[in-house]
Amino acid sequence: MISEELRPNKKIYFASDFHLGAPNHRESLIREKKVIQWLDAIKHDAQTVFLVGDLFDFWFEYKHVVPKGHIRFLGKLAELSDMGIGIKIFTGNHDLWMSDYFQKEFGAEIFHSPQEFIFNNHTFYIGHGDGLGPGDYTYKWLKRLLFTNPIFTFLFGRLMHPNLGIALGNLWSLSSWKKNREEDKIKEEVVLEREFLIKFIKEMENLGQNHDYYIFGHRHIAIETMVNESAKYINLGDWIRYDSYGVFDGKDLELQFGMSELK
Repeated sequence: MISEELRPNKKIYFASDFHLGAPNHRESLIREKKVIQWLDAIKHDAQTVFLVGDLFDFWFEYKHVVPKGHIRFLGKLAELSDMGIGIKIFTGNHDLWMSDYFQKEFGAEIFHSPQEFIFNNHTFYIGHGDGLGPGDYTYKWLKRLLFTNPIFTFLFGRLMHPNLGIALGNLWSLSSWKKNREEDKIKEEVVLEREFLIKFIKEMENLGQNHDYYIFGHRHIAIETMVNESAKYINLGDWIRYDSYGVFDGKDLELQFGMSELK
């Protein structure tokens, strides 16, 4: 478990699901500039920034090649890192093929599974959220068999030319984007008690794996709710509709939206 104390007047920020690259360059660039504006606004009091998955709609790191684009976003992360701000990145289901590129370029820590943290004596359980809880068995099977299989990843990276591999990845991501945006209209009406991540959290709590805060992305729903008397669940939403993010000030964790709540 990773432990860290906040310095005076510093905060920890959390965001996820930028999906840069989708559905096209024009719309992605608008979203990227919003994210950069947010990062600029928080850099004066940010001690650590958690980026909790699906930063890109598709990402694959070849040995000597990474996907084009997102240069403003990557440059901003490098700037924050150079200022001494910690950058912690969790892989999501759209960018789970991150390796060590961001670590080498600007010292980011990369996490491929949920992790436990302690900040100012508050316990956090943080992850993207894909593959957790009941259901979604097809995805879980594909993730284990293909997406996180080191043999498959090796073969894809060595045998698939980047021009073809990235083109296929973007094609798959665009198909997923269209499907998920239709599902977004339904998710807004989902009752919290039916949310699989809340079921996952309650199972952890029942097993005695207790935390003060649970932070996930993936669901594209901005949620802030208590799952019991002591545990709060925040889903970070996305930057497609919500421009939402979490803020921990050393005492409490809150979900905020856009630039209006920044001081």
